[in-house]
Amino acid sequence: MSITPRELVAGTIEIATLPEVFLRINEMIDSPRHSAADIGNVIMQDPGMTARLLRIVNSAFYGFPSQIDTVSRAITIIGTRELRDLILATTVVKMFKGLPNDLVNMEDFWRHSIYCGLATRTLAAQRGERLLERHFVAGLLHDIGSLLIYRKIPELAREALLRSHNGHIPLQRAEQDLLGFDHAGVGVEIMRKWKLPEHLQEAVEFHHSPTRALHFPRDTALVHLADIIADRMQAGNSGEEHVYPMAHNAWELAGVDEACLSEVVNEVERQFDDAAQMFRQDSAPAVANLH
Repeated sequence: MSITPRELVAGTIEIATLPEVFLRINEMIDSPRHSAADIGNVIMQDPGMTARLLRIVNSAFYGFPSQIDTVSRAITIIGTRELRDLILATTVVKMFKGLPNDLVNMEDFWRHSIYCGLATRTLAAQRGERLLERHFVAGLLHDIGSLLIYRKIPELAREALLRSHNGHIPLQRAEQDLLGFDHAGVGVEIMRKWKLPEHLQEAVEFHHSPTRALHFPRDTALVHLADIIADRMQAGNSGEEHVYPMAHNAWELAGVDEACLSEVVNEVERQFDDAAQMFRQDSAPAVANLH
């Protein structure tokens, strides 16, 4: 195999850049010159995005007791950075749903990804984290490199899947043997191309081996645990049939007590159908009150 993950990503028109509205919101959030009202006005320029966000904040994903019917109210309750992470999640899912392939069941792929995102978020809550959406995004996007491999080099991807299945080995090992890299290596190059935060880059790159993460090992370990939980709960799959081994100190590294596992699974199960329905919809219904 002569291509590298960076070359694979660089030659992909479909993911050349994130949509302008996200880039603008991201820039505004990082600038002290812009208020929450300014950010809300930019979001409302995209009715589809507005409707998706309002659908999310009114779901069991948050469980707020009263209806949130405006973007400004959502920003007040959730916060601009949390909202930015939700925008990233919905944007990326929408982009990659346009990448067809016949190698995996896409419903299963997104089912696994959403379950992993919810489990990462719930584990972070168990750890006492307050800003949870960045963990949801990390879990949601951990296998995003697989979709690009399936799309760009389908025959080699098919061979890796067969090697994994026939040899009863984890998919990333089959990919490494055949390609010289795996889907995590491709995923981190997508993160870098989009200039996403380093905590997302490390969580994607090292979700199979969190002890290799240099700067955000605790966050990476959350994704590692969530991925294995999703596999063991048989919550869809990204092409992998064999659960890779858990890092021996994963729970300690994540800063979470293993005794919370059943509580985490119950919470994810409670939220899952609602979250899956939200991310399954490519288009959103009209929203009467956007302001």
